[in-house]
Amino acid sequence: MKKFIMSILILSISTAVFAQESEKIYLWPDKVPGETEAKQEPIISANNSRNVTRIQSVTNPALVVFKPEASKNNGLGIVVCPGGGYQILAIDLEGYEIAKWLNNLGYTAFVLQYRVPNKRVGALNDVQRAMRIVRSNAENWGVNPDKLGVLGFSAGGSLSARASTNYNVKTYEAVDEMDMISCKPNFSVLIYPAYLDLGENRTLTPELTIDKNTPAMFIFATADDNYGNSALVMTTALRDQKVPVELHMLATGGHGYGLREGNVAAETWPSLAEIWLSKTVQTK
Repeated sequence: MKKFIMSILILSISTAVFAQESEKIYLWPDKVPGETEAKQEPIISANNSRNVTRIQSVTNPALVVFKPEASKNNGLGIVVCPGGGYQILAIDLEGYEIAKWLNNLGYTAFVLQYRVPNKRVGALNDVQRAMRIVRSNAENWGVNPDKLGVLGFSAGGSLSARASTNYNVKTYEAVDEMDMISCKPNFSVLIYPAYLDLGENRTLTPELTIDKNTPAMFIFATADDNYGNSALVMTTALRDQKVPVELHMLATGGHGYGLREGNVAAETWPSLAEIWLSKTVQTK
């Protein structure tokens, strides 16, 4: 069963952020649920403004695995969901660069190439399947299946929130025994999340059902981010259900900064998230 999902490739990033040998795992062995287009490799957009590599089309969703040095491996895994408005994936800025940072902290990172553009249902299928695949193969990567979380940016933050609140929702028909495994994240990190306030009068998006079993969350945003209200309504909903949540909101920083230098928000959230992960996840 595991053979069909694994292949090795060299990741060549057009912006030359970095290149390294990684493991790429295709999520769906046969037909991709709800997908009408033929499977193909991700299509890179010609738009590389702000020195960002953008994937403009995904029809064969996959995980790219980034392993920490064996001496650093802390046994925790994180599925990383890049943003891009559900239109593209900012695959280096909010994917591969984040994985590299997580590796330095000892985490095994799984960058999710979920379906775009305009495939929100498919994206939820993909993140649920991804969580199950990682848990099924956790021993191979030295990951504790009970310490597997999600980390998302912008639309990827939306997707991470959806994964954290819709884990009991059957969004696709099971394709193998891996789909019997839980897809619930053990923790969630939302960085400048978007689309969480689509309810009436900018309240919580109705799709996001929060209760006492929702995983603990770390949320970071800025007041000058047009999507900043998402962080506020999500935090309020979590507090109302007494779910552990830590919110940080800076005055400035905007949106879409990843962890690149030169932006106060980008230079602030990583250390705060590192502390939260250490005290909230590693110590349990």
